[in-house]
Amino acid sequence: MPRAAVRSVLACLALLALGVLGAAPASAHGFSTSVFVDVESAARGHVRTEVGLEYDLLVVSVADAERDDALFQEGTAAFEAGDAAEQAAALVAHSDAVLAYVTDRLSVSSAGRTCTASLVDRVTVTQREGVPYAVLVLDHECAAHDGAHEVTATLFGDDEGYVRDAKTIVTYELDGQHGSAALDAAHPTFTTEQSTGERFWEFFHLGAEHLLTGIDHVLFLLALIAGSRGLREIVLAATTFTLAHSITFILAATGVVTVPARVVEPVIALSIAVVAGWYLWRIWKHGDRATEIDAAHGLHLGLDRAGWLRLAVVFCFGLVHGLGFAGALGIDEAWSWTLLWSLLVFNVGIEVVQISLILLVFPALTMTRYRAPRAGLWITGLLAAGVTVMGLVWFAERLLGA
Repeated sequence: MPRAAVRSVLACLALLALGVLGAAPASAHGFSTSVFVDVESAARGHVRTEVGLEYDLLVVSVADAERDDALFQEGTAAFEAGDAAEQAAALVAHSDAVLAYVTDRLSVSSAGRTCTASLVDRVTVTQREGVPYAVLVLDHECAAHDGAHEVTATLFGDDEGYVRDAKTIVTYELDGQHGSAALDAAHPTFTTEQSTGERFWEFFHLGAEHLLTGIDHVLFLLALIAGSRGLREIVLAATTFTLAHSITFILAATGVVTVPARVVEPVIALSIAVVAGWYLWRIWKHGDRATEIDAAHGLHLGLDRAGWLRLAVVFCFGLVHGLGFAGALGIDEAWSWTLLWSLLVFNVGIEVVQISLILLVFPALTMTRYRAPRAGLWITGLLAAGVTVMGLVWFAERLLGA
């Protein structure tokens, strides 16, 4: 791919990306949301839940479901003003509608009977990963005092039309047990009788789904694949990325390390652009000889200086991606072996999807490079150019808080 062609590709893709993404949200996970529910036993026959919901989404969902136009106007104005006190006041003024919406979609039951829910304290608004979250504390009075409890969550369902794939992360200390569970539309109910295998499957599924729906992480992986010159290099790059993000994921998810999302998210976007741009620079530097040079390195058993430097960069950015994975999971729970195993299973779900993408894409790119070198160079160059532009646009949006 000649340098003039690279310039043309970058210019065209930049215009396309700016046009398409100009109105897009800064987050690459803008089509999903997470609800956080802490459940614990209170007095006999009572269960207390603390529910955290994304503020702006709660406002529009309650206003639509309960036909409360005044809440929409007041809540939206408070959200745009960025005033937590005003945001809380808007929800408190319409607490009946808020409570009706939440309790219709979040229930605690025992012995097949739904517990009666009431609001304990005033609704408050706090920040979670830089996003305003409304916090409700509910008391559930259960007629059946003994036996297992069930928690069912269908908040922000796909049928509401605002988000898709809403997740509810439940942390519980109930019926003499404690741990975490992940609920979604396919599996909306958790019971304290749930087996360890069932709970781990939920976290495996959640990890796999997060990587598939997290387009920024997918693009980073595609940039690694496009820029790798042989099987050894992609294996080392993928292993380095896995090791790095596993370290920070566990540390952040267990509360050992805390880094604000306003720092993590722009760096993740920058990592996409840097890794993809690295390969574009190599094409620019070597021109049409890039394929020949890549083939020579692909057959070599070792790594040159540039290869080792690239691995170091991948490791550093992998550390940041791990913080992003932990922020998406959002568990706020004291350390325990159950929590650790849940986190490890979540991470395994991520790795299975990562390996699957490599096995699908890398052999196809390698075959194209060797059978039709020029076509392979164009394909990987276009892929890297598109990923670079997307990363830069996301970086600018997230840095500016767009």
